[in-house]
This record gives sequence, C-alpha cells and structure tokens, in this order.
Amino acid sequence: MRRPGHKTILLLLAALTALVVAGCGGGGDETETTTPTVEEPVALTKDELIEQGDGICAEVNAAVGALTSSVSEEAGSPEQSEKVANLYLGMVERLQDLGAPEENDTDFMQFSEATEQLAKVEGELKLAAEREDVAAMEEASQEASAALEEFQSQAELYGFEDCSEEPGALPTPAGSGEAAPGGEEFEGEEGGVEPEYVEPAPEEEIVPEEEVAPETGGAGGGVEEAPAPEPETGGSSGGVGPG
Repeated sequence: MRRPGHKTILLLLAALTALVVAGCGGGGDETETTTPTVEEPVALTKDELIEQGDGICAEVNAAVGALTSSVSEEAGSPEQSEKVANLYLGMVERLQDLGAPEENDTDFMQFSEATEQLAKVEGELKLAAEREDVAAMEEASQEASAALEEFQSQAELYGFEDCSEEPGALPTPAGSGEAAPGGEEFEGEEGGVEPEYVEPAPEEEIVPEEEVAPETGGAGGGVEEAPAPEPETGGSSGGVGPG
C-alpha cells in the first residue's frame, strides 16, 4: 500500500485548519459593552460653600443646644453623649458632601483637616457611650471639646459664621415681645431699648367710717332733753281756789 506523501499531509492539515477557523468564527452577533459616563458634580464657589455650610451648622448647633440645655435625667448620660456625637457626625458628613470649592486654598485645607479630626473624636465618643465606658467617655469628651474648638477656629478663618459659633438654641426674632434670656433689656424693632414695665401698686380701698348714734342715757351720756312743761290748772295768781 502506498503511503501518502509529505505534500498530501500538508494539504490535509491546511484544510482541517480552515474548517476549525470557520467553525469558531460562525458565532452570533457580538454585543458591545458600554461604560456609562458619570458626570462629576460642579464645584461650588467659596460663597456658595459658606452659605450652604452655615445652614448645616446652624441646624446642628440649635439641635445640640436644645439637647444639652434641657434639664433631664439624660444630662451627661451615655444616651445624651451618643446623641450629641451623632449630630456632629451627621454635620461633618453633610459638609464633606458639599465637596471642595473652586478656590481650594490653604485655609480650606486646614478647615477640612479640622473637620476630619472632629469626626474622628466624635466617633470615639459615640463608641465609648455605646459601651457605657465612663472613663473612656470622659477622655473622649475632652478630646471632642478640643476638636470642636479647633473646628470653629478654622471655620472662622475661612469665612463661616454659624460654623464658628457655639451650640445654642435658636435666637428669638426681634420684635417678638419676649424677653431676652439672661438680660433685662430687649432690643425692639426700632433698635431702641424697651422701658421696663412696672406694675402699679393696687389702690387702697377707702372704707367709710360708720356713723355712731348719739347716746341718750347713762352717766357719761350726752345732754338730756328737758321735759316739756305741764299745763297749769290753777288761776293766774296762783292763789287757793274756793272751798
């Protein structure tokens, strides 16, 4: 039997390769994978950042002030410390969501660092409060107080107003007629000082004296009236009648 030559073997291999390539390339239509484009948020200007940031800080300052000024059993308790920490953590998160302004200068970088430090220590205070670890709470509270002062200082340097203020209750609008807490003077709508209202003393009721009837008898009484004279029965001369 005659064996196939070398040339024939090469032809068979070439034909087999062509069949394999044709089978692999006969699949369906290929689907193209498209990557969605994510639009980056537009950076705020410095004035826009300060305006929105102060609005956030004003809300948190009012909430913290109302929480810490209320006299209740929760004052200084782990529950209160946890609530305060949550308020500041939420404030920091909302401030960071505003992003960096167009004018990303050194002052804003220092403010950002102070914001991150405040979030760090408030997180530690929250953890200590959840564990009701009194010693850790005291230490974390001191660190949180120092971090808050630094945050307020850097906020003032950058241009914030409400973010640089101490927590406190919402101020009473001018002209509302309510007295300012802790003060005796109140600035009204015209900018002057409203005079202090003095309640007049009640008028003394005058009771008329009772009339005393004159006394008619008794040793120490008044002048007695003389009895009326009896009519005379005799003559005018007073002599003895007949008989």
